Amino acid sequence: MSRLTADLVMTAGRIATMDATRHTAEALAARDGKIVALGSDDDVTPLIGPETVVIDLAGRTAIPGIVDSHNHPDAYAARLASWELLSPDRIQSREALLARLSDVAESKGPDDWVAGYRLNENKSGGYPTIEELDAAAKGRPLFILRTDGHIGLANSRAFAELGIDETTPDPDFGSFDKHPKTGKLTGVVRETAAHIFLDRVHDGDTPDSIATGLEKVFAEWTSYGITSVYNSLTPSKGIRAYQLMKDRDHLAMRVGIIVSGREDGLVESMTAAGIRSGFGDDWVRIIGVEWCPDCSTSGRTAAYYDPYIGKKIEGEPDPNTGVLLYELEDLKRRALAAHKAGLQVMIEGVGDRGIDFALDAIEHCLQQHPMEDHRMRVEHCCYATPPLVERIRKLGVIDSSATGFMYDLGDAYIANRGQAAMAAMWPHRAMIDAGVPAPGHSDAMVCQANPFLALWSMVNRKSDTGGDLDASQAITPTEALHAYTWLGAYSGREEHLKGSLEIGKLADVAVLDRDYFSIPTEEIREVQVDMTVIGGRIIHQR
Repeated sequence: MSRLTADLVMTAGRIATMDATRHTAEALAARDGKIVALGSDDDVTPLIGPETVVIDLAGRTAIPGIVDSHNHPDAYAARLASWELLSPDRIQSREALLARLSDVAESKGPDDWVAGYRLNENKSGGYPTIEELDAAAKGRPLFILRTDGHIGLANSRAFAELGIDETTPDPDFGSFDKHPKTGKLTGVVRETAAHIFLDRVHDGDTPDSIATGLEKVFAEWTSYGITSVYNSLTPSKGIRAYQLMKDRDHLAMRVGIIVSGREDGLVESMTAAGIRSGFGDDWVRIIGVEWCPDCSTSGRTAAYYDPYIGKKIEGEPDPNTGVLLYELEDLKRRALAAHKAGLQVMIEGVGDRGIDFALDAIEHCLQQHPMEDHRMRVEHCCYATPPLVERIRKLGVIDSSATGFMYDLGDAYIANRGQAAMAAMWPHRAMIDAGVPAPGHSDAMVCQANPFLALWSMVNRKSDTGGDLDASQAITPTEALHAYTWLGAYSGREEHLKGSLEIGKLADVAVLDRDYFSIPTEEIREVQVDMTVIGGRIIHQR
């Protein structure tokens, strides 16, 4: 092929560049994975050679590839092989849940674990009792992870396998719930207690098995126009899995690794090795490090100043203001060491108390080691009251907003925190007006990966069922897409490479089946992706 011809050309389209001017182009050309021309059809026609792939957009809208800046594809991949998906689209009642678990148990050996994930008790008939779980499991150990990843359900055999009974002390920052009258285990396990069971069920995972699952995950996610993911809380097995995929040329997604602070010694090994944010290439790159001190609003464990309202879970504390999973001085020490070592720090804060806690650690880092363009992030950052918005602005922190929660979990937020709280829940209008960068993310598979569901909620301020999330914080379709493109890339220091379509940037493009910018806003969640291009190569075609 001539050196002057393109590998791929798109013509006759409405290409939304999402650059600083928000201009629209008719055509685009890419070579060696990057954009080399952007303008009219006449501008790219001279670049078409005999081997150029030419795509006639026929008036369709194309946008920059979606950058989902916080999700868990490695955990999803690990569960695909042997865990049962229990999301509300499959399970709508407790009877259906127990029947499905019973069927799964029948297919297992007598000592095999029955494991399920993405249970949403608010939409699936509530939590089953430990006796119901025992009956469904037919003598096998059983563990279910709630959709938020912070709460689990275990049966009697599972507790016995781990040597846990009513006399076992709760682990630090977790609990084995007990009936308030009888003192017997209810089956509900919270936070670090749930991770004891998770570690046991995941013990057999290998980098190779995770890599195999990731190929399936990314085949699904590219169908939503996602071209880059930032894998939150990535453990060492996940890091190895991504290197395996890259070595085998099986990586059909750009991956930013956010190293897990949950795995003992992992962040410390990164700092000892001198690895800093930005290490890697355009396919696999270290973005930063993350700790998770705050929890789940839908699961009633996230840290708030005011107590939860609504229906209590049997065994939860009263009053319940949630929990925090680190001592502040310990978190400050960990975060400062990483910050000094050149690793971008990310700390989860969900409730207002949790966000303040994360900001206390970040402020300590900046006091001890000032940095102008630090881009430290508060992950999820859900209940950001006006004083918190101002504190975030003053500290120059990124609001890494869990916009996926709005669609899938919005009803639970209303039920657990009250309608009035929605005016400060995911307050994107306030963040934009204050000049705070607020990228959106799915947190998949806590929630669905499809970004157009979250975009719909950001614009319409509704949950999936139409629950009122307070229209005062609504933003425009363009502002919402900006949060899932340029701001996503900015949150990982990659805006020079992706997030907008500009000459010299990566040729990562999503072609839509309708014009996202002009359709009625109620239609946004119906948008489908006709084609996804990564590095000038067609990865998905509907």
